[in-house]
Amino acid sequence: MDLLNGDEEHLAAESAMDVDLSQAFTVGRRLDSDSRASSLPLHPDTFATGYVYSAEMMLHSSEEEHPEKPERISKIYDILFSNGCLSHMKRIPIRRAKREEVLLVHSEAHWQSVLDLKTLTREDIINSEAYYDRLSLYVNPETPNASLLSCGGVVEATLAVARRELKKTFAIVRPPGHHAEPTQAMGFCFFNNVAVAVKVVQQLTPIKRILILDWDVHHGNGTQRAFNDDPSVLYMSLHRYEQGRFYPCGPFGSMESCGEGKGLGYSVNVPWPEKGTGDADYIHAFQHIVMPIATEFAPELVIISAGFDAAEGDPLGEGHVTPAGYAHMTHMLSGLAGGRLVVALEGGYNVDAIANSALAVGRMLLGEAPPEMPRLVASETATETVYLVAKEQSRYWKNINVRACEPREDIEETTFTIPELLKAHRQEYMYREFGMLEIPIMYSDMEDMFSSQVMCSPDFYSERPLIVFVHEFGNIRVEIANTLTCDVQLEHSYLVDASKMVMQWVKQEKYSLLDVNVFPKPTKESAAQPAKTAEEYAGDLMVYLWDNYVSMPEFGSKQVILVGHGPGVHGLTHLLQERTVSVMHQVQLVVQVVGNARIPLVPKKGPDVTVWYREHSLVIVPEDHPIIRDKRVLKRHGKLMPIDEQKPVKMMIRAMSIIRSHVKMILVGAVNGQTTSIQQ
Repeated sequence: MDLLNGDEEHLAAESAMDVDLSQAFTVGRRLDSDSRASSLPLHPDTFATGYVYSAEMMLHSSEEEHPEKPERISKIYDILFSNGCLSHMKRIPIRRAKREEVLLVHSEAHWQSVLDLKTLTREDIINSEAYYDRLSLYVNPETPNASLLSCGGVVEATLAVARRELKKTFAIVRPPGHHAEPTQAMGFCFFNNVAVAVKVVQQLTPIKRILILDWDVHHGNGTQRAFNDDPSVLYMSLHRYEQGRFYPCGPFGSMESCGEGKGLGYSVNVPWPEKGTGDADYIHAFQHIVMPIATEFAPELVIISAGFDAAEGDPLGEGHVTPAGYAHMTHMLSGLAGGRLVVALEGGYNVDAIANSALAVGRMLLGEAPPEMPRLVASETATETVYLVAKEQSRYWKNINVRACEPREDIEETTFTIPELLKAHRQEYMYREFGMLEIPIMYSDMEDMFSSQVMCSPDFYSERPLIVFVHEFGNIRVEIANTLTCDVQLEHSYLVDASKMVMQWVKQEKYSLLDVNVFPKPTKESAAQPAKTAEEYAGDLMVYLWDNYVSMPEFGSKQVILVGHGPGVHGLTHLLQERTVSVMHQVQLVVQVVGNARIPLVPKKGPDVTVWYREHSLVIVPEDHPIIRDKRVLKRHGKLMPIDEQKPVKMMIRAMSIIRSHVKMILVGAVNGQTTSIQQ
């Protein structure tokens, strides 16, 4: 059937299903007053992201407690609204799917069987309950209307992206669709929303090559069935399988189910053999299976069948995927197809979990960066599964590197991470060469992240001027011995650490030193809390050190020089913001070697702070730093000094002579009772 020649008028049967919700339903929101049909081009500078939603879909409901409850979509809408996401999205007017659209995937008999549900009486519902329960369905007279809106909503969301009216869209719809087979409703699904949308897009737009990524915890049997022999659609599913015992059951979702005929190789299943898969497992599969195959397929459009029932707390999926995990998967998929991405809601039955997960995905659609993740290590079961899938899919895709997927040997208890080795080396070297001692940290969570990374010279409590050097790990230079295996040529690999030069300077000038490495080690405790950035962790550490060690009453007359390098500059800026008065009282100079990163601004706390910072700061940047090139220097940036160097480590080396001379000038002036500033 060709939609280009189809009847554009709604069928009378569809029109008869319109309902007046003004009295019976008050959950929904009014459509935006400026909403237009999705086929009308949008001004490119107005919206890049859109969404589809209607409270009418909530009228499909069960009188009994059921996992597929109406609140699934209202909770998502409310959390996106309350967090300001919807104000940055275009609301796409929803409509019911048309008969000719649905028949691109489903049979005429199936179409009619769903429409006939609108005539159900209460007695009919009771009498048919056992039949529909075997299909994992419930029905009521509003089921056809909700199903048509759900399907039509995904069609409109997909057309808006395919026609380049919007870059990304989110279809907040129910009932879901990926279990609906061409001739059979099942698994809470009536029409296969995503499959219909793909067929419509291929009919009405130039886009033909489409990737469907299904991360619902259940295999999307209906979607794979719709495209099982179609090489223009790549269907990829990550799902709980349990040797075919988990719903929808059977071998169709196995890793050997790779399509048929011309579509052989265009169905990719990652079947988890047990419950409990989490972020590390999914991201491992994305890195080794999903993204390599997707890159080789080179889709023109990506659609996510976004079920959130693998989320932590879902009663059916029993998985452990976090909102951050969904955000990272969305972010990776956003790099395909020129960023053209559609997210269509499927399953997910813990309303809080799906709302939080949908919020994380919505933020990715709006262009935010994904949140920082803790250290991730895929489980042994997941690693083995990905390896077996890689072996299967390597028959069809050149990008699959089976050797890279080989399960690691069980030696985790005898291994050390590179940061752990470097920390141990620095601690031993600083003690042996300079007598540096570890500063104790009393808070357990902070101790876990920064243990052995804060050290002081033996004369820390003396009256000598104190240099506080805040930095991150240096650059690791690695030479590859073999480009095929990426083996490291150890004898030609080394760590470039600028702090070695700082310690030599401090020892020569007889200053005292507080050396702070602000590279945070992720912990289980920190992962359980709302994610913080590395800059925020650095800021918290600097405030702790200032309060407990530097600004002690007995240090009232001690001269302090703050020196920040790279990421360390954010810690110093946070310290100045949180402890402005005491820093201004005790610090003679703030040096920040920024590199090409954004220059942190001192807080707006009155002209006195701005003037003080201007007179007591030295900010070293490359000559072509954007802020100098664009002539956007503010007084709050402090005294800027450009140098002819780009690389952060080399910048510190080049800046060392400048820092030494300025520090000496400041300290000599203070000893002589003079007020010496950078301006002089």
